[in-house]
Amino acid sequence: MYRLFFAYVVLSWCACEIPTQNGTSLTHIDYDPVSYTIDAPEGFPPMEIPTDNPMTEDGVNLGRHLFYDPILSRDSSISCSSCHRIEKAFTDGLSKSVGIEGRVGRRNAMSLINIGYSWVQNRPHNFMWDGRMATLEDQALEPIEDPNEMDADWNTIMDRLRNHDLYPTLFRKAFGIENTEEMDKFLAAKAIAQFERILNSASSRYDEDRWTPFVYMNAQELRGFQLFLGDADGSPVTKDGECAHCHSFSSGKALFARNGFSNNGLDSVGALNEFIDLGLGEVTGVEQHNGQFREVTVRNVGLTAPYMHDGRFNTLEEVIDHYTSGGHPAPNLAPEIATAPSLRYFTAQEKEDLVAFLHALTDTSYLSRDDWKSPF
Repeated sequence: MYRLFFAYVVLSWCACEIPTQNGTSLTHIDYDPVSYTIDAPEGFPPMEIPTDNPMTEDGVNLGRHLFYDPILSRDSSISCSSCHRIEKAFTDGLSKSVGIEGRVGRRNAMSLINIGYSWVQNRPHNFMWDGRMATLEDQALEPIEDPNEMDADWNTIMDRLRNHDLYPTLFRKAFGIENTEEMDKFLAAKAIAQFERILNSASSRYDEDRWTPFVYMNAQELRGFQLFLGDADGSPVTKDGECAHCHSFSSGKALFARNGFSNNGLDSVGALNEFIDLGLGEVTGVEQHNGQFREVTVRNVGLTAPYMHDGRFNTLEEVIDHYTSGGHPAPNLAPEIATAPSLRYFTAQEKEDLVAFLHALTDTSYLSRDDWKSPF
């Protein structure tokens, strides 16, 4: 009777988890992927999704766990969310991000709101201030091994995840792997990218006015909108902030980001090789790209101070003052700044109006979304 009971226990255990040469079996866990439909803001263009990383509910769930879990850092002290905080539109409020042991990074943390719309298929430079990452999947790999961020080794991190109480199950449900050995950094990055693609938000006072004109924005904000828009819609204007060229506005597709790179006059240089931070040029090796940085969205810009790639401006007022001053001279200064004489003649009231409009692009409705918050 004892031998029969022992055999039953062994067989029952074997049916669930079988340590093998290739890891621990996960086939006892159901794999039934359900497609995730992205909740796209009204009027936004379709989001491009990589064919090798389709969106699923379990993929997004795994990505959310990994995004908020400090297990990905060497000393388990910080997570992706440490530099991308939900209450700050997924930035961190610092001039330059701080990693483990208080190490200061090179640049300012960018917002992740609507980040999935920044990807253009087959374009090599889509993400980061300098465009060094082509995809969100590529981008998700880097912070773990960056010495100023999480300073970890992916092999060590994957060993932690394989031996974790929860993650083998989450990886199985997300990607249908059959044993723990199949868990790797590329699947982890895919899951994080899936979670980042759901962070889409466009429910500000400006957006309400798009569908019910001139109800939600006040008179000052509307004046600021006209200064922001300028002649971008073909209307004759006396003052043009030139904002809508780089922070693109087009009817029905208001991403407020051109998704390009330019030199916006932050530093004065006489030659293209004099920039301290080469930006896009550091990645491409093209001298004309030196000092060019990503043109980021101004949605939720009221929540994402400080501003610019190095966080040099603490307020929107400082940003507007920079542009209305004409910026600093450089051989590749963006033409929107170099040839915008009306910027030089903005009054104090017009600057206030423009800042007021930028605050009208704030949307905090996503803060009530439990599926964006930490699962822990």
